[in-house]
Amino acid sequence: MKYKFYLILIIPLIFSFTFFKKEKITVGTKHFNEGYILSEILSQLLESNGYEVERKFNLGGTLICYEALKNNEIQVYPEYTGTIKEEILKVDGNIPTDSIRKLAQSNLNLTFSQPYGFNNTYALTMKKSLADRLNIKTISDLRNHPQLKLGLSYEFIKRQDGWDNLAKEYALPQKPVGIEHGLAYGALEEEKIDLTDAYSTDGEITKYDLVILKDDKNFFPDYSAVSFYRPELDENTKNILNSLSGKIDEHQMQEMNAAVLYQNKTFAEVANDFLKKENLIHQETEFKQTHILSDILSKTLVHIKISAIAIFIAILISVPLGILIYLQKKLTRPVLYMTGILQTIPSIALFALMIPLFGIGVLPAIVALVLYALLPITRNTVTGLLSVDPLLKTVSDGLGLTTTQKLKYVEFPLSLPSILAGIKTSAVIIVGLTTIAAFIGAGGLGEFIVTGLALNNTELILMGAIPSAILAILTELFFEMIERLTTPQFQRK
Repeated sequence: MKYKFYLILIIPLIFSFTFFKKEKITVGTKHFNEGYILSEILSQLLESNGYEVERKFNLGGTLICYEALKNNEIQVYPEYTGTIKEEILKVDGNIPTDSIRKLAQSNLNLTFSQPYGFNNTYALTMKKSLADRLNIKTISDLRNHPQLKLGLSYEFIKRQDGWDNLAKEYALPQKPVGIEHGLAYGALEEEKIDLTDAYSTDGEITKYDLVILKDDKNFFPDYSAVSFYRPELDENTKNILNSLSGKIDEHQMQEMNAAVLYQNKTFAEVANDFLKKENLIHQETEFKQTHILSDILSKTLVHIKISAIAIFIAILISVPLGILIYLQKKLTRPVLYMTGILQTIPSIALFALMIPLFGIGVLPAIVALVLYALLPITRNTVTGLLSVDPLLKTVSDGLGLTTTQKLKYVEFPLSLPSILAGIKTSAVIIVGLTTIAAFIGAGGLGEFIVTGLALNNTELILMGAIPSAILAILTELFFEMIERLTTPQFQRK
């Protein structure tokens, strides 16, 4: 009877907790200025309507954001209709927005909101003074100036609606070099390059007195900004996302971009000001402003956690693997060959490959880092065991030691300096590579670097780079200390 009484009390509590529990929505974004602002607008708008929001910013380019959305690692992110059509659906020709939405629903099981109100088209831009001097007004005019130095963002170069097809359409002779979008404007100002790709709402266009070349063949499709989301979101959430329909025009977006770039405002501040101005949230609604030192500390701790877990797992895998190779010599070539191949994969590519398998965040970052750490530890383990003095091995055999006993008492202790050297190398590599993990939402000091690159903000880049470099130095010193403590005195140099 007593248990029934407790059940009567507990069951309603469980149901009430479930009923009143805030729904959690993960908002993502690509790593560029406008994406941060729009994602912050979405996040604050949802939060003001009672939703719990997790922000997954800095998710690299279109591929990473799309894969994260497809795998339900995020539920919504700002995207552009032209990008959905060209890069994700791979559809040629100009088609209406409603047709793109239907294709996204039928082919991808994804959909998007009504447009925000502005068309952030791709464009080619150059300094007005240079364009006037060379009488360049349209993209077609570039054919007459093959000497121009083009620095284009990496994503734009290979997009369907990017340079390769644009150059074919206009028969352009120039050979561009790749450059991070956030750094391109500084390169234009310093005359390191003559022309770059731009978004028509970039705040830098006015700042640097640039001119956008007319797309006289109408190559670029419409790039209306929308909320790209999963269709299983509830109707209330969809209505909230659609409340931005027609609320942002090109001028407003350019002003918001410029406010972050040149008025030292944060994304959160700019988003909050816009939402209040448009009466989309209550005037008393405030955002939480994080103190810079606590922000650095929290990101440093995340960086350390990811790096430490990755190196620990790498040791657990690599040292036994090295011993196995030592005992089974025929495995040496194939295993070292495979771990060597992993080292040759570009880091950002390996991180991106983890998304379909493990989603975004800390888990795929750790898996990728472990794969990078395997070769130095495995190779040094094998090398250390093979370099043990053959005379000592012969003596061990003469004493009647088993293979396991030889490993435990002779070979492994004597090979420890070599193994620790491999661990130290891998640890330093991992600490550095963890900064790239920010591109798949793992957090850490890389968030400062990625955001700084997007804003061309050296201060932000240094806020991530300097602590990361200090961590790498401390890691090396730590393992040197471990090496001194564990290495027999007669083996020390």
